[in-house]
Amino acid sequence: MTGTPRPTPRPTTRPRVAVVFGGRSTEHAISCVSAGSVLAAIDRERYDVVPIGIATDGRWVLESGDPERLRLDGAGALPRVDGDRAPVALSRVEHGTDLVVSEPSHPPQTLGEVDVVFPVLHGPWGEDGTIQGMLEMAGVRYVGAGVLASAVSMDKAYMKVVLAAAGLPVMPSITVTTRSWAADPDACRRAADALGYPLFVKPARGGSSIGISKAHDASELDACLAVAFEHDPRALVEVSAEGAREVECGVLQALDGTPETSVPAELRVNGDHEFYDFEAKYLPDEATSVDIPAVLPDGVETEMRALSVRAFEAVGCEGLARVDFFVMPDGSLVVNEVNTMPGFTPLSMFPQMWAATGLDYPALVDRLIALALARGTGLR
Repeated sequence: MTGTPRPTPRPTTRPRVAVVFGGRSTEHAISCVSAGSVLAAIDRERYDVVPIGIATDGRWVLESGDPERLRLDGAGALPRVDGDRAPVALSRVEHGTDLVVSEPSHPPQTLGEVDVVFPVLHGPWGEDGTIQGMLEMAGVRYVGAGVLASAVSMDKAYMKVVLAAAGLPVMPSITVTTRSWAADPDACRRAADALGYPLFVKPARGGSSIGISKAHDASELDACLAVAFEHDPRALVEVSAEGAREVECGVLQALDGTPETSVPAELRVNGDHEFYDFEAKYLPDEATSVDIPAVLPDGVETEMRALSVRAFEAVGCEGLARVDFFVMPDGSLVVNEVNTMPGFTPLSMFPQMWAATGLDYPALVDRLIALALARGTGLR
């Protein structure tokens, strides 16, 4: 058993923030990197911080609070939660929810009440409403969207249904499941053909561009679906926005709940990357360049910021979201995705956009914690 430095039972009245990261999804490492940045930014004079890691097998452990251990190194090695550290659990008690640490060689130790959880989790079993539901049941306040908004936004297929119902523009797509593919692959191929190539094939409930590939014609569809099915039994097959610009906008609630928007940012993929894949997003090189703020035609930024708020409210987001757009060659806008827990790594766009808007990284983290502390659990 790896020895784990334990926080002492809370001696002050500072709010206790549990930063939860890692998780069982394919975005485990990116969650760790995001958490390292959050841990480095939280004001320790204002908050009592407890780092909690979720190992890839689902074990919750009391992790190291050292942000350096959670960084990407120059060689691209990815950090992971150390599952051998002391197990930790949330325990509902009369006065609230306590944090309890236990090891075979020690009696269980209660560290005191958790005031708010900052779930820096990306992908399924974290960003999809699962941990949000657990925290609601435990009566613990948390940063970010609730159960429904998290679940809807995580599933790209259902997200499109909700956005389209709210009158927001989305790219045409179909959903192919492993079951429908096994039952009638020719019918799936015909449905994809009807959309027109090229097509992007994505895990419906994934992120960080993991498992995404581009089918340039019908001959590549089967292989692209096989890649997506490695990560999710539901795949989204979507028309490629050929010639479009990829522009993102951040949404952040003010302390009174009003959604505010950041200046947009444009991502441009260079070199050998045909699209904004995992390596282009997270491994520093010259694959991408960024314009913050994005240089947009007259009126497009205003429209994008208004559509960002509409998308935020359509899925019922809270706290924060990043709304991704395609700016089509004719200048029209299409909503690509709503991300309820966007990346918080040093290269992530959400913090960069807000910094350019006038809210630096520590202030952004503080705003999110303050919003969570002011919000209760349950129906609202």
